[in-house]
Amino acid sequence: MAPEPSDSSSPGRIHVVDLFAGPGGLDVAAHWLGLDVDGIEWDGNACATRREAGLRTWQGDVRDYDPSNFKTASVLAGGPPCQTYTVAGDGAGRRALEQVLKFVKRMAAGEDVKDDMGQLKDERTGLVLEPLRWALEAFKNGHPYEAIVLEQVPAVLPVWYAVREALEGIGYKADCGILHTEMFGVPQTRRRAILIARRDRQPSLPMPTHRLYRKGVPATQGDPALLPWATMGDAVKRESPYVVISNYGTGGDPKARGRRTSDEPAATVTGKVSRNRLVTHDERELPRFTLPEAGRLQTFPINYPWAGKDVSQQIGNAIPPRLAAHVLAAALGLELDEKALDEAVNGNWFETKDNAPLRRQKPSEALEPATSAGLF
Repeated sequence: MAPEPSDSSSPGRIHVVDLFAGPGGLDVAAHWLGLDVDGIEWDGNACATRREAGLRTWQGDVRDYDPSNFKTASVLAGGPPCQTYTVAGDGAGRRALEQVLKFVKRMAAGEDVKDDMGQLKDERTGLVLEPLRWALEAFKNGHPYEAIVLEQVPAVLPVWYAVREALEGIGYKADCGILHTEMFGVPQTRRRAILIARRDRQPSLPMPTHRLYRKGVPATQGDPALLPWATMGDAVKRESPYVVISNYGTGGDPKARGRRTSDEPAATVTGKVSRNRLVTHDERELPRFTLPEAGRLQTFPINYPWAGKDVSQQIGNAIPPRLAAHVLAAALGLELDEKALDEAVNGNWFETKDNAPLRRQKPSEALEPATSAGLF
């Protein structure tokens, strides 16, 4: 059952509603930026972590909610499940993608596709359209979101292009593309498809602050205007250098497992991160990453209170808070202080959660906090 309408935003603060909120990657960044955020998440384990972290949480199915449940929210964010959109394998993912793109066009034309989506082979396929449903309903009700932020794996980018077109049809201006996490100070090479939309101006994806990682190319080389990429050793400090051996085989060969040293960024952190071996340079076994250490590779604070079961999966599913901070700042027209962001990432979560360490004077293009009517 959906909750009663929530008007829980604080006076003078921008209110975000986060769909498919997971253990809190985007919510952590929102707190650092001084935003109010309500997260909807169905997974009980992720909700256990969220509650331990002090994040406002609605446990349930996003499809059972709508904009009227969060009347003061002026920013919509979401990272829907992505498992059905891979173009690999027997073509099922490709067929699902084609179906979804057709649904987007029908929704933009004002059609109700709920019954047709119920016939999809995998119900997760339709979840990627939930943010668009929310945006269209809010617009229809006369209270459109002032900003929208969506993120997912690169395979979902064609969906974001279609959603961008649908949003432009109701007055939004949008930008979307692929971001490399190491180019925003995350000690991990991970690619994410990002969409940012605003009603009042043309937004842009955030500009990189760090260099792109290339195997064999030193961090000191590259664009001198950008910082060197961050390393695993920066995030997870051990007494001596180490090598991480991936749980996955390169090119599908289980004997050819990927290797990264502690002076490189981690490979993409997945739900199997706890299976990765750590060894010395002379191949002596070391203790594997603890759960808090794995969280550090995603830029969660070291004392982030992971709870529930399947914590490795929670960590792997999350958007890195550091990347989320850059994306939210770009969407809201804020400028980030990299030093302050470093301090937040490396700080005590319970000390930074309510102190908004990244809140800065807003430039003229920034969104203003919602009024009591939920509009700007």
